[in-house]
Amino acid sequence: MPYTRKKFLQNSAILMTAALTSSAFSFGKYKPVLAFSTIGCPDWNFKQIVDFAAIHGYSGLELRGIKRQMDLTKCDEFSSQEKINETLSMMKEKGLKFINLGASANMHFHEGPDKEKSMAEAKSFIDLAQKINCPYVRVFPNKFPKDRTKDQTISTVAENLLTLGKYAKDRNVTVLLETHGDFSGSDDILKVMKAVSHPNIALVWDIANMWTITKESPSLVYQKLKKYIRHTHLKDAKLSGDKLAYTLLGQGDVPIFEAIDLLYKDGYKGYYSFEWEKLWHPEIAEPEIALADFPKVMKEHFKL
Repeated sequence: MPYTRKKFLQNSAILMTAALTSSAFSFGKYKPVLAFSTIGCPDWNFKQIVDFAAIHGYSGLELRGIKRQMDLTKCDEFSSQEKINETLSMMKEKGLKFINLGASANMHFHEGPDKEKSMAEAKSFIDLAQKINCPYVRVFPNKFPKDRTKDQTISTVAENLLTLGKYAKDRNVTVLLETHGDFSGSDDILKVMKAVSHPNIALVWDIANMWTITKESPSLVYQKLKKYIRHTHLKDAKLSGDKLAYTLLGQGDVPIFEAIDLLYKDGYKGYYSFEWEKLWHPEIAEPEIALADFPKVMKEHFKL
């Protein structure tokens, strides 16, 4: 059969479509969405945070305190329904969404005032998340107390999470357990998640938290935990013995882009959230530098 002009045009159209819908790294499926945690700019007011996010191409904000007030329910931006409406209006105007509220609640307490305080804080953050249309509230696992076995603590964490999951379900919020603290090993996290098995309980994958402690490869961690991952914390660091020094993304030892690529290629559509821990580490770069660098590095990586 002769190779007709019609056939040539059909084949050309197919090749052109393929070229437009792919890239050298297959980053053509969808545009990654970026966020940052306000732990990276502890001294900025809310307007500064929102303006900076909009100017630098972020689409989400993760709240971990405002002006060093870590209890978000006490922040002026959420002090009344009128204030909440003003805050949401400012976010909408800039094309931003609240994506996660970072509570300090620890799930390893099995009884006593510490448990009561953590559970009350988590519930108050869930209530706030409902009011501001934020899908997630983060909590910590967090310690393996020496006076209890690991299995006992894993059971306690699961029980506390289940309580919060039931509370959050009625408010259309999901509670995210962060891979953090003593629970930086994938097997321990997996045991918790299997024990909970609740639709309103999921994970924040903090790649650096895990890798700097366990050195587990991102591919191994992801294969175990991927069904539970709804959100990510991204940061990088240099390791020198037991000492950790945070760096801008891509300048440290953490295999951060291996994890990012695993997520993207597997269809992860959650936020890639930059957690620059300026509040805890005042010696690291100023937010004007670090929070501006993150979207540049991510766009370069994704060829955007």
